[in-house]
Amino acid sequence: MSLRTQSLRSRPAFRSKRAEAAAFRLVAAQFRRLNWRRLTIGALGLALVAAFCLPITVAGAEARARESLAVATPFEVGESPAGNYLAALVAGAERDTVAAATFFREALRFDPKNPKLIERAFVAAVSNGNMRDAFSLADRLVVYDPTNSLANLALGVQAIKNRQFAAARAHFVKGGAGQQRDITATLLTAWTYLGEGNSRRALELVDRLRDENFGVFRDYHAGLIANVANNQPEAARRMKDAYEADKNTLRLVDSYARFLAHHGDTAQAIKIYEAFDQILPSHPIVIAALADLKAGKPLELPVKNAEEGAAEVLYGLGAAGGRQGDELAAMIYLRLSLYLDPNNSLAIITLADIYERIKQPEQAIDVYALVPDKDPLRTTADIQTGLILETLGRSDESAAFLKRVVSDHPDDGEALAALGNLQRSHKQYAEAIETYTKAIDKQSEKTNWALYYFRGISYERNKQWPQAEADFKKALEIYPDQPLVLNYLGYSWVDQGTNLDEAFAMLHKAVELHPTDGYIVDSLGWADYKLGHYDEAVKELERAIDLKSSDPVINDHLGDAYWRVGRKLEAHFQWNHARDLGPEPEDLTKILDKIEHGLADDPNPAAAEATPDAAPDATPDATPKEKPDPKDGG
Repeated sequence: MSLRTQSLRSRPAFRSKRAEAAAFRLVAAQFRRLNWRRLTIGALGLALVAAFCLPITVAGAEARARESLAVATPFEVGESPAGNYLAALVAGAERDTVAAATFFREALRFDPKNPKLIERAFVAAVSNGNMRDAFSLADRLVVYDPTNSLANLALGVQAIKNRQFAAARAHFVKGGAGQQRDITATLLTAWTYLGEGNSRRALELVDRLRDENFGVFRDYHAGLIANVANNQPEAARRMKDAYEADKNTLRLVDSYARFLAHHGDTAQAIKIYEAFDQILPSHPIVIAALADLKAGKPLELPVKNAEEGAAEVLYGLGAAGGRQGDELAAMIYLRLSLYLDPNNSLAIITLADIYERIKQPEQAIDVYALVPDKDPLRTTADIQTGLILETLGRSDESAAFLKRVVSDHPDDGEALAALGNLQRSHKQYAEAIETYTKAIDKQSEKTNWALYYFRGISYERNKQWPQAEADFKKALEIYPDQPLVLNYLGYSWVDQGTNLDEAFAMLHKAVELHPTDGYIVDSLGWADYKLGHYDEAVKELERAIDLKSSDPVINDHLGDAYWRVGRKLEAHFQWNHARDLGPEPEDLTKILDKIEHGLADDPNPAAAEATPDAAPDATPDATPKEKPDPKDGG
């Protein structure tokens, strides 16, 4: 996320539906990062995905009895086999798993013995979570291709579910598994031995993973296996080794703390949770576990049998693959994991997040609905559902949904923040201020810089500059080098003609921190323009255009700067370009006027005449504008 300046000749708050949608994508991305950025087995990285990287997607959990908010685009199955096949290919390319599964199934009816078509239909079924179809197709596929990796992996997982552990191992071997470095097959096979009561063989197999890239995963699963086998000394040693190697990964922290609490060391479990809370404050799982421990309630172990152990293997690999950008391989592991353990809320959330990233919001909503009602992440899933409804253009539903969440959970800071962001995006600034204030009271100060920043924007847009300025300063007190806040406050001061030295230092610092952010560079250039430093403005605005050439406001700004330095032909070119890029209606009117008449000869920039100590007697004439930053995932 970043800021960009708005026209100094107008005061449009949040001027476009495009900008509102962009800001909401930012909010959704921020929310995901806050809650999910450390869910994976962090030290594994690419090595895990490379170890057993399958090119497609797999099965899922049964849907809960929950009202579905998603309304997918309707489609019809055609009579033409070729047409259905083509439609299936298009749906697959667009990651529309529902349509792909439907169309491939129809295409297969007309050519039921075609191995390639069976494979495509199998992959489509598995990626959509149609497990009955998937296993049936996998059985047919291995007749034609006995070593098909994905089919054998799926059938092996099915065998684990049915506690047919020897059969599962046979499938893993047929699929080309069993090699020492094959982490997926090695760990799944180890859990099959544990299912048969042979923990010694299971641990020996896990310890074949000598590659240090697999060290955390190896010790973690060795500890889980030893614990299920009631070998507490070995479990304690291996779980501690995994935790000590990576204290920043939620799943490892949660599992180790639960292990300690289960074996009577409640004090150390609390200490571990509280240490993690310093790294990632107020995570719902951590907050719920701490509350239970302090109330004397037992914590459930994450893995209690072979099926759940195998599900944990697949979840870890899926989460790691998702972080590395391999969404399809990640979905394979997550769907299989949820088939074995349908109530793993972390796997559900991770899968839903992938659906969001591949632009399938309706399916993401359906997956979020799978989180159990009593799970600590149920509210998190509801918040994200509300955000998705807004990005789908269903604003009234989004507002009503988030208000219900806040009503049901009035002390949940994340729910309040989400509602405040929605209200702000719809220019309901007074309501947003009230909601942000409640959220600030509920959350740790470490996470509050963004709330002060957003509340500051709301105050500023509501023409309450003193309160806005105080919030921006508070945000910088919490996070001194936050480029968004530096940009917003610095630009506002320049616009008012006050604190100019400090303001320009802030803007230069923001550009230094985000030198490739066209919107922040535009802020500095437009501040130069405001002060009458036209040559400097041209230099910065040309750089902003290089970074963000398709933005109508930046093009408009550069046109103004060109006019002031006498480059009038180029000014007209930039204004015409800004006109063609779809500016907001109020901006378009001004751009068209400039195209016809140019700018007045005597700009007389007010800020250039102000002294650094001048106090503003009103809110700024124009404000920086929020936008999603690629780094932030918006």
